[in-house]
Amino acid sequence: MKLQTKIPITKVTHNQIDYTSKILVLGSCFSENIGKKLGYFKFHVTQNPFGILFHPKAIEKVVLNAINTKEYLEKDIFFHQERWHSFFTHSSLSSPNKTKFLSDVNTASQSVFSTLKTANHIIITLGTSWVYRHIESDTIVANCHKIPQKKFLKELLSVPEIIESLDATVQLIKSINTKVTILFTVSPVRHLKDGFIENTQSKAHLIAAIHHLINVRNNIHYFPSYEIMIDELREYRFYAEDMIHPNQIAIHYIWERFAETWFAENTKPILKAVDSIQKGMQHKPFYKDSEEHKQFLQNLEAKKERLQNQFPFIQF
Repeated sequence: MKLQTKIPITKVTHNQIDYTSKILVLGSCFSENIGKKLGYFKFHVTQNPFGILFHPKAIEKVVLNAINTKEYLEKDIFFHQERWHSFFTHSSLSSPNKTKFLSDVNTASQSVFSTLKTANHIIITLGTSWVYRHIESDTIVANCHKIPQKKFLKELLSVPEIIESLDATVQLIKSINTKVTILFTVSPVRHLKDGFIENTQSKAHLIAAIHHLINVRNNIHYFPSYEIMIDELREYRFYAEDMIHPNQIAIHYIWERFAETWFAENTKPILKAVDSIQKGMQHKPFYKDSEEHKQFLQNLEAKKERLQNQFPFIQF
């Protein structure tokens, strides 16, 4: 009996991800889930240096400023609710210390630039087509930082506007890294504050724009995380308590589909070894001074050493 409609995904045969790959993850909150999984399994990954970025224009701006080696100055930031912010960054970077905040933002931009130049794979997750334009500066912002909504105009990016933005981002990246593989995905997290119908329209614009770009540019790919969540995992038992975000079961399922599609065969034993070490490090003994536990720790250290001899960048 067939109890699920499974989305067919063709396994990638060229430019696969393995433990020699350098990966940059940018975008919406679902990119955090993929980034954390890549981090857990100790891939060489840089994850959202500017924090969560929800829409194409925000990602384009971060990439443009990084490649132009823009220095963020005091004129680029503002003070609100006891913290310094930038319209280019997520609130997770905001700080009560102005000097520290500017330093953190410039360090993040340098990280984006250096990773863009050397990355083998860039994973960009788009969350929404809805954007907010700051009226005073006439600027589309990455984050409103809880500034009153009357200070902004809410706009829905059209499909042509998204195509133009994504194409600009791709061309900027390719200008400094011609061999990089760019993988787009659409976040399965529904932005219901925009409205149910509005969220569907928003996601449709993103998907249409991405597939247009795939048809006209080389080495651009799409992974159907949105479709997996909406179709394969359509039951609410795969959602968190808010009934909006995927829960850990769903995240792990989508991760497994991603791994079987994009990972080279030689990663499988390494994934297994890393997972074994990670679980061993989380193990809590009943009696930590026992000989059995001391031997367990010795074996764990030996496993780490063998893996780190093979991949020096892996740290536990």
